Amino acid sequence: MRSKLFISFSVLLSLILLGCGADRDLPKADTIFYGGDIITMEGDSASYVEALAVKNGRILFVGTTKEADGYQGDSTLMYDLRGETLVPAFIDAHAHVANYAMVSATAPLSPPPYGDVMSIPDLRKVLSDYIGQHKIPDGGMVLGNGYDESVMREHRHPTATELDSVSTTHPIYIVHTSGHMGVGNSLFMKKLGVRYSTPDPVGGAFIRDKASGQLTGRMIENANIHALLYVRKQTPPTPPEHQFDALLAAEKLWFKNGQTVIGECRADPATLHLIKAADEKGLLTGDFIVLPDYDLNKDSLAYWKQYYKKYQGHFKVGAIKMTFDGSPQGKSAWLTMPYLVPPDGEQAGFNGVPIYTRQAAYNGLKDIFSNGMQVHVHCNGDAAIDEYLDLIDSLRKENLVTTDMRNAIIHAQVCRPDQVPRIKQLNIIPSWFPTHCYLWGDWHYESVLGPERANHISPLKQGLDNGLLFTIHSDAPVTPPDLITAIYAAVNRQTRSGRVLGADQRIPAYEALKAITINAAYQWSEEDSRGSLKVGKKADLVILDKNLLKVEPLAIREVQVLATIKDGKTVYKK
Repeated sequence: MRSKLFISFSVLLSLILLGCGADRDLPKADTIFYGGDIITMEGDSASYVEALAVKNGRILFVGTTKEADGYQGDSTLMYDLRGETLVPAFIDAHAHVANYAMVSATAPLSPPPYGDVMSIPDLRKVLSDYIGQHKIPDGGMVLGNGYDESVMREHRHPTATELDSVSTTHPIYIVHTSGHMGVGNSLFMKKLGVRYSTPDPVGGAFIRDKASGQLTGRMIENANIHALLYVRKQTPPTPPEHQFDALLAAEKLWFKNGQTVIGECRADPATLHLIKAADEKGLLTGDFIVLPDYDLNKDSLAYWKQYYKKYQGHFKVGAIKMTFDGSPQGKSAWLTMPYLVPPDGEQAGFNGVPIYTRQAAYNGLKDIFSNGMQVHVHCNGDAAIDEYLDLIDSLRKENLVTTDMRNAIIHAQVCRPDQVPRIKQLNIIPSWFPTHCYLWGDWHYESVLGPERANHISPLKQGLDNGLLFTIHSDAPVTPPDLITAIYAAVNRQTRSGRVLGADQRIPAYEALKAITINAAYQWSEEDSRGSLKVGKKADLVILDKNLLKVEPLAIREVQVLATIKDGKTVYKK
């Protein structure tokens, strides 16, 4: 009996010593998080662990707090979440960080919830105050951003004449909230060289008042791009020591919103070289995914191919961008059926226009695929979506679309029910923009599309039911880089007025969170390195004050980012 007891004690002692030895052999973490909800984003339903350990910018361990003890060393920081929530850092599937940087210094013309401009008089006052506060001399360019006729009391675009009442000695150009159009005053149009008789550019238009024989000042699509390029040329050059300031300030805003991957998803040549130069100087902390605009970079695709799908420093090219149509809230998207109420200057039956001819769109896609690169195509209207799907189908049959390409359709707002299964069949990733339901849902319902089509914008639930892997995005600066509001909109689909827009297309909060974490990582071919909390992945993390999956759905917008961690280091703390 005594012998058996001795053997049992010896075995127990050996196990204890072996365990202690195993603990000594384990690598010691830089940080161990515990004490809150830690959501891994691994799997089809929410999975939680008790602790997560980080070492050298990578996730070292996920599991129980008891097991995590073995990774604790003398210098390990033990981070008690105190009931807060830890999730993978958010990934915006479509945004424009450089554009946000550019407009951040302009006159702010947005309505609530992101601004205060609710009428044309409000807009004029903001512009006038901006000129005075910045002491802009006569002849100096004035740029405003974010006006939204869908919310302003007049429900129409400002005119050149109304901007003339602000100033006739400053060229003024104001950009619509969608970024797809803008309005210039008379002096701006004169300097731009645009008259009533000026031909419209291909894929754009200078809007005319046929009754008065005058330009209204509004410019859409490629005419708007022409205006913005002119503005850039007229803007005094930034001193070299300050050329990156706005970009780095925007990077901080992305961190504040819980994001460590930062997108510039329609870059002109100057923007591409600006971001690349910032990286070469070691100024970037976030990982920048940049999409060259096809039309402005078609002759340099071979050069940018060297950065395609692989980071050099914090810079990589994720795809090439094409834009097939405009904005639904601005009534320039290309639809198969007419707008409920036609936009200013158009007759009943207007359904928008494509930016490319079919042949030009085909040639562009074929060029991109022939260079071995994938594409993201902006398609808001269902006619634009049809065009894209038809062309992808044709190019697949020509063996130009390869299996490693993760081609995306961006926004796809007015997506018909019959188009969703076809998107799945063609292996395209839709990146939907559900914040439209919240910000412009009433406008879509009452003026843009009417009830039936409005109820089906951003059809996330149909996508889910069809087995689609989809993402959602902010489209900053159309909205700030605010993905929590995108989740709120995807879950609730509630408009500004409280109307529920298509209750059958609401999705669970977990699926919305997947769309900005693991799904978005997949879209960018980074699912092996980020997007979920798994051993070996980057320690890109976000701490939230509440669990997005447990709060009441209508309270999701109140959830706050408390800290953002990039490669194991805190880059934002509230």
